[in-house]
Formats: sequence, C-alpha cells, structure tokens
Amino acid sequence: MGLLADELGRRTRLPRVTLLVLFGLIAGPAVLDLLPREFQSWYDFLATISLTMVAFLLGGRLSIAVLKRNGRSILSVSFWVVLSTAAIVGSGLLLAGVALPLALVLAGMATATDPAAIQDVARQNNADGPVTATLLGVVAVDDAWGLIAFALLLAIARAGAGDGSADVLLHGLWEVGGAIALGGILGVPAAYLTGRLRSGEPTQMEALGLVLLCAGIAVWLQVSFLLSGMIAGAIIANLAQHHSRPFHEIEQIEWPFMVLFFVLAGTTLQFDSVRNIGLIVVAYIVLRIGSRVAGSCIGGVSAGLASGRSAEIGIALLPQAGVALGMALVASTHFPELREQLMAVAIATTLFFELVGPLLTQKVLMRAGEIGQGADLE
Repeated sequence: MGLLADELGRRTRLPRVTLLVLFGLIAGPAVLDLLPREFQSWYDFLATISLTMVAFLLGGRLSIAVLKRNGRSILSVSFWVVLSTAAIVGSGLLLAGVALPLALVLAGMATATDPAAIQDVARQNNADGPVTATLLGVVAVDDAWGLIAFALLLAIARAGAGDGSADVLLHGLWEVGGAIALGGILGVPAAYLTGRLRSGEPTQMEALGLVLLCAGIAVWLQVSFLLSGMIAGAIIANLAQHHSRPFHEIEQIEWPFMVLFFVLAGTTLQFDSVRNIGLIVVAYIVLRIGSRVAGSCIGGVSAGLASGRSAEIGIALLPQAGVALGMALVASTHFPELREQLMAVAIATTLFFELVGPLLTQKVLMRAGEIGQGADLE
C-alpha cells in the first residue's frame, strides 16, 4: 500500500496521506475487512513513534532565523486559530442542541491539527517559501495551545457535570509543562553530543535512539510526546552549531511508520457508529472549517499578513488525526457514558479531514507558487 500510494502520489500529485487513509478504509472492517484484528493494537505505538518523529522535524524548522522572519505570524495565527476553533465549535454545537459536556470536549478536540499530514504534503511537493514556513511553524506550536485549551475545556465539562475539575486542570498543565521540561532535558545534551561520530550529521542510531527515548519517557511521565519532541528538535537545531542536517536520518526512516499509521487511521471507521450521530458530525465539520479560516484571518491580519493569504493558511490547517483521537480517548475515560459518541465523531471527522485536508493543503501551497521551490527530500 505504501509503495502504491507513493507511486500514485508522484504520478497524480494526490497527497500520499489521503491515499493511505483511503486504502485503510477499504481494507478495514467497514469495507473488505482484510486486516487481522490484532493490527489495531499497533495504532497507539505507531502514532507515538510517528508523531514524535514529525515533532522533531517540525521543531528543527523553528530556528532563530525562521522565528525572526516569521515568528510573529506563527505565534499569532496559531493562537487565534486554536482560540477561535474552541469558541466557535463549542458554541455552535451548544446552539445545535448538543449536551454541554459533549460540546465542550468536541470543541477541545477540534483544536488539534495533524502535523504529519501537513509536513508530508510539503515534503512530497518540495514546497518552500513564506507560506510553507509559516504553515509548518504554526502546525509545530498550535498543538501546544490546543492541549492547554483541551485541558481547560475538559475541566469545565467535569465541573459542569458535578465532578472535581482541579485534578484535570493540573494534569493538563503537567502534560504541557512536563513536556517542555523533558524536551529541554533531552535537547540540550543531544545538541552537543550528537553529530560527533559522523562529522556534522547524527547517525541513524543517534537519531532513532533520541526519538525512542523522548517518546518512551513522555509516555511514561504522561506528558505530550508531540510537544516534547518539538521542543527537543528546536533546541538541537539552534544550539548544535556543528550540525549541517541534524535530522536527515529521521527523514530517511520515518516513512514506513507513517504508512502504517495512516492506513490504521483509515481502518478505524465504522459506518454504523457514524450513522447514529450524523448531524453532530456534519455540524462539527462545518464549524471547524469556518473557525479555522476565521482564526487564521484574525491572527494573520494582526501579524501583518494579507487577509487572503491568512484565510488560505486556515484552510491548509484542516488535517486532523492522532492527537484528536487521543483527546477523545482521554475524555472518554472521564465520561464513559459519552465514549461511543466521542469515538464515533472523532473517527468519522478524522477520516473526512485526512481525506480532504491534505488536498486543500496542497492546493494552498500551489496557489502560493511554492511547490517545487525546496530541496528534494524524497
């Protein structure tokens, strides 16, 4: 499937991510049911490893030079996209008659973006330029804002249900603060120690070892592996002056993990579950699209970007995958009575945004004239 998606992507310019999710849907229980049930148990492991690799690569793009050039737009757009997504999705679902706890949890889940899909679209098309830099910068940091928003909304939902909310809020703060601390603890020594065996470039063993160490400790400490990987990557990129391409080896080995991750994302859809909450799914999709565009417009204009360019960045930020599913799983442990609805909405909307989102991201980069402007990383 991975080889076929890669070849079809090259020949048709369709995003590989969309093709893999579609293949997963066809091979999964919803259509042909070709894969063994045990395959599903790999999802958490593959999501953790794949997204930690992506986080390192995105963090590596947050160099001081990039932040000086695009830092204001990155921070402004990411903050306003998350804030508007939470506010518009939450209030819209409440007005549509969705119960308060479910509306708040879905609003928090809607803030999550899929950095893996967006980065793969940029790499597949060798995109480079101001829009690409801003987009990859935004997707590198917006999940940090999203985790904070999700923790706050989950705490409010529990308080509204008569449950204590202090522990949820403290756990959310720990998930973010602990991830930042872990990224720093791993990133600083790695910046000085890696890239010494082979001048200027960490070996494959060093790169993969660092990813596994970061992902494993983050899971063990129950902090965000996505945020810790991004922080470590940014620190290494800025402190390791002797590095020429610090994450080249990660780029060489991440694709097999990504293939399995996206195929499994496609296999998770069950049409029966979605049929019962179809109106909520449709409302969520419409509200999330509108809120992403609105937030990027506000953030982009406040940072001095043209309104049309800002709206396009919002459209490019539509992909949604592992982080959103993880949020739904966390929320379902606090609201077991909502588990079936939460997972059905999360899976159905993730499939939609993983099929449509990468196509729109590619369209935005094409309209910006930045496709084919970067170095060939394939």
